[in-house]
Amino acid sequence: MSSSVFVTVGSTCFDALVKAVTEERFRNLLGRLGYTGLTIQLGRGEVLPAEGSEVKWYRYKPSLREDMTNASLIISHGGAGCIVESLSLGKPLVVVINEELMNNHQTELARQLYNDDHLLYTTPSGLYDVILNIKDKSFEKFEPNDPSQFGLFLDSVMGHS
Repeated sequence: MSSSVFVTVGSTCFDALVKAVTEERFRNLLGRLGYTGLTIQLGRGEVLPAEGSEVKWYRYKPSLREDMTNASLIISHGGAGCIVESLSLGKPLVVVINEELMNNHQTELARQLYNDDHLLYTTPSGLYDVILNIKDKSFEKFEPNDPSQFGLFLDSVMGHS
């Protein structure tokens, strides 16, 4: 069974993440770690990766669930929806923070979930080092029993409680 990586930037432009995952050095690392495919959802970005046998990309789909389900590893922007969906599938997740967003609260959410051992997080420039050591990381299962609880959690992280 092949192992694949799914990258999502959501509906925004996050070219720094797309550049980071398509660099030859990074793709070589994925190969050394046993990942054989890379699928990128790139939203409104201007950076278009070269497609090949290991790299596929698209801008949008009505649902990312199939790509997330088929992936062995998910690399995602810091949007709460993508984070919760990824974690609900029990997949290893690396959240990459978009430092260019104004009033960015992605870091607080990612940091809390990292502190609870549910995911790893980084910036585009740190992604290589995080992936280099991901096989050594164990993750706690995220159990979103009651969807309203996640809303309360999110409110507390954002300081609205």
